[in-house]
Amino acid sequence: MTDSIDISDETATLPETQISLVMNVLQATCERLELPLDTECSLLLVDAKTIQALNRDYRGKDDVTDVLSFALNDEDAGETDPGLAHHMLGDIVICVEQAGHQAKEYSHSMERELCFLAIHGLLHLLGYDHGTTEEEREMFTLQEDLLSAYGLERKT
Repeated sequence: MTDSIDISDETATLPETQISLVMNVLQATCERLELPLDTECSLLLVDAKTIQALNRDYRGKDDVTDVLSFALNDEDAGETDPGLAHHMLGDIVICVEQAGHQAKEYSHSMERELCFLAIHGLLHLLGYDHGTTEEEREMFTLQEDLLSAYGLERKT
């Protein structure tokens, strides 16, 4: 496995076991989606203040959010260098504080929430979206399938 997923925990609050789990789930997701072996992305774990600033600066929304995705290349980048556009995906940013709140709100583990958000961000980098009901159904079904394959089913 040569997928390169760089994870940086700027909050220094997560145990290594949670960071390793997220890394493993992202790598397994890349395998299940049959991405090229040299696919690269980064995952940055930040606090509420940092993600709010990113959300404000890049999306014009001055609110804390749970996850942001920043694709390295836009849709037409592949026309100039198709190999680069498909292998270097971009950056995923997760707010650790928001993930903790959501894990409690949805009554599931912090591990499941972190992995859910990481997969969600990765799918956005791959072009998935949830702007319409159909897109949302497709994306969220795939997310749940990927989480279930790793034993992180939603508890009901």
